[in-house]
Amino acid sequence: MPLVHQFLEASAALTPNKIALICGERYTYAELDRLANQVAHALCALGLERGDRVAIWLPNSVEAVVALFGILKAGGVFVPVNPATKPDKISYLLSDSGARFLIASGRNLAPSSALAELSPNLVAAIACGGPAPSYAIPWATLLTGPAPRPPHPGTIDLDLACLIYTSGSTGEPKGVMSTHANVAFAATAITTYLENVPDDIVINVLPLSFDYGLYQLLMVCLFGGTLVLERSFAFPAAVLRRIAEERVTGLPGVPTLFATLLQMDLDKFPLESLRYLTNTAAALPVAHIQELRRAFPRARVFSMYGLTECKRALYLPPEELDRRPGSVGIPIPGTEAWLEDECGQHVPPGGTGQLVIRGPHVMQGYWNAPELTAARFRPGRNPAERLLYSGDLFRQDEEGFFYFLSRTDDIIKSGGEKVAPKEVEHILYSLPGVAEAAVVGVPDQILGEAVKAIIVPRPGAQLTDRDVLRHCTQHLEPHLVPRIVEFRASLPRTDNGKQDRRLLREPCAASLA
Repeated sequence: MPLVHQFLEASAALTPNKIALICGERYTYAELDRLANQVAHALCALGLERGDRVAIWLPNSVEAVVALFGILKAGGVFVPVNPATKPDKISYLLSDSGARFLIASGRNLAPSSALAELSPNLVAAIACGGPAPSYAIPWATLLTGPAPRPPHPGTIDLDLACLIYTSGSTGEPKGVMSTHANVAFAATAITTYLENVPDDIVINVLPLSFDYGLYQLLMVCLFGGTLVLERSFAFPAAVLRRIAEERVTGLPGVPTLFATLLQMDLDKFPLESLRYLTNTAAALPVAHIQELRRAFPRARVFSMYGLTECKRALYLPPEELDRRPGSVGIPIPGTEAWLEDECGQHVPPGGTGQLVIRGPHVMQGYWNAPELTAARFRPGRNPAERLLYSGDLFRQDEEGFFYFLSRTDDIIKSGGEKVAPKEVEHILYSLPGVAEAAVVGVPDQILGEAVKAIIVPRPGAQLTDRDVLRHCTQHLEPHLVPRIVEFRASLPRTDNGKQDRRLLREPCAASLA
């Protein structure tokens, strides 16, 4: 199995003058590889040793890309950190990971007056632009040396490549340990079913600290394509213009992104170059899938399911969308998955159970958290093999296709009945005028938990709670019908664009049904 930085090296050797990255400026594969070599040698000169962790606290930028590959070439382990992370959380991540180096924007470093205030483990902090404290090493100094061949730290594919911290919505963030072999297998499997080719041009508006965004970079370097790297999706019209200008063929997104697109006048933008759309982070509502297919008739839509602990688990071949639009598919190539009940017994087709995942993409566990690792990563059928217990409830049909129902901790227990939020949300999205919907359980003295629907109306829609309840009553069993309906202008999000279930449960001018 190749090492992750060899994705870049192989493409640079094969097509050195091809544009690899468009991020403000255009960078060829040869240029990126040379810059990464310079960073690798500079980090080694600063004392980086094989296996050392290096945190990257940067927005999407060429510096973040070069830092990532430079760390790997030097034998280090990169730890991507969302640029919006607050100082108290960055201190936790640095301490937990034991990072010896930090590469950050000068603006983020400036509030700290001493390196030790960030973390006692740090040997050096490297500042990329902006005002920076005196202790920080300027990024430019890492690029002053020659660009010979990369160092040879002795890395093998069983070594860690990265620590990716989960969002921590249910507690402190956990660092998922991924080896070079884990990452290489996952990237290869995904690019196989997406049928990526060197002519593909992929746009990425997701943060590189989010594994979905990170893998867009890694996969493009693997198949020798071009990545258009944007800071965010804050200005959707500008992103759509960039898609048209660069003749983008691949658009990875999350439900929030696609919900925003579907509220825009897409006819204003020539988007015929798009060959495929991919969705993960949360299940894409069936109504949105249907609208996307009408809006982008030439593009294949891939509905997928994954989690940081294995990167990707399931994907739905686009030709199956008409037959089973609510499914998130089958296991990715080279892996398998099944359902188990609470007693660890296999669940037959038609039943509900926790998704269990087996394959080379299953990560090594959680950094410095053996008890959490043992609970989520359990022994497999072969010695030293680990299975991943997803914590998510699914149903599987007779032909082996999986349907996401809920996270186990999101199940609502109302009046003795179990309610899967996804089942109710599916019906809400079928109501005209609904842009986004979320369903949560809230405390109720009689029911234990009451089903609450939170609706973001489309612009101009005149929805009322009566409209919502009438629609739900027509299509749902009584115990699934929401007792509370609330309208909001937007839904709270985590840093990765997922719905923040914890904040959704907080009251906000609710109207009782």
